[in-house]
Amino acid sequence: MTTDQMTALRFNGINDVTLAEEPRSLPRDGESVIEPLAVGVCGTDAHIVAGHFEAAPGVVLGHEVCARVVEIMGDSDGIAVGDLVTVEPHDYCTRCSYCRAGREHLCDSKRGYGVKLDGGMATRMVVPTRILYRLPDDTPPWIGALAEPVACCIHAMDQLDAISGESILIYGCGPAGAILVSLARLSGLTPIVVVEPSARRRELALRMGAHVALDPGDEADMQRLESIVEHRGYRRVVDAVGSGRIVEQSVAAAGRGARIMVFGVSKPGDFAQISPRDIFQKELSIVGSVINPYTHQRAVAMLGELRLDRLNAAFFSLDRFSEALEAQAAGVADKVFITPMSP
Repeated sequence: MTTDQMTALRFNGINDVTLAEEPRSLPRDGESVIEPLAVGVCGTDAHIVAGHFEAAPGVVLGHEVCARVVEIMGDSDGIAVGDLVTVEPHDYCTRCSYCRAGREHLCDSKRGYGVKLDGGMATRMVVPTRILYRLPDDTPPWIGALAEPVACCIHAMDQLDAISGESILIYGCGPAGAILVSLARLSGLTPIVVVEPSARRRELALRMGAHVALDPGDEADMQRLESIVEHRGYRRVVDAVGSGRIVEQSVAAAGRGARIMVFGVSKPGDFAQISPRDIFQKELSIVGSVINPYTHQRAVAMLGELRLDRLNAAFFSLDRFSEALEAQAAGVADKVFITPMSP
């Protein structure tokens, strides 16, 4: 590859991802060039490749990005060449009724980097300088890349309106579930109970601060689920899986006046059957959480407090993306990353 070229991983259609050598992208005024060092392989990426999540054909994948700044055009916004940065990967129209009401994450024309705009699975990425957030220079790049999912989880906790001393039940302990466990611990929620079929992920839940991790396939564990809170139900319940079946279980597990968070991304056509009478009688609140409105700066501030180094990470070069997806699906590591600058 020459200095005028870059390598990029492009999504062309369902199960069609190719590595392309192409002319390098050039910045305009107000933009910066960054070299991605670590890019998280997210469940959204897997959904895109499988055709379960809409993305622009030909887009460069990757929205969880930690990078080094190599060029800045125009106002630096306090960013300098050489800075280690994380990317807030969204573009909003600023004109629709949601943007004008301060709810940009619900924008009618929202576009995400790695989904509708070229993302970080490339040796070069051009983005508006204003969406870069400086990281301490000694931050491991893979930890920096986790700022984006941490920001999403912080928004989820905001939506939960969690109160210290109250119970929380989290279904699923993938990377996002693990971050939610850590945030719940920092927020003073107790007990923190995780339901997760994978023994390895149950161990992760405990490492991240859960008080109890239960196996949904174990009848004794499921009986214990109710007894932990003395059969009163849980005050906060999170679906961190993305499943209609889990939403149904969440309603059943919730106590009176509880709040249920739908956080995981479900497949199209997946539905839940829930009783309106249960929602009425228990006075339940069911809320969703999408992306990370105004929480990226908070995520950067909290990276060092979240026990993220307790995650087991696996790393793959750009040309091993298929292997990275397989590793993610097989659960061989807690979190999988692409390292674009590695040979």
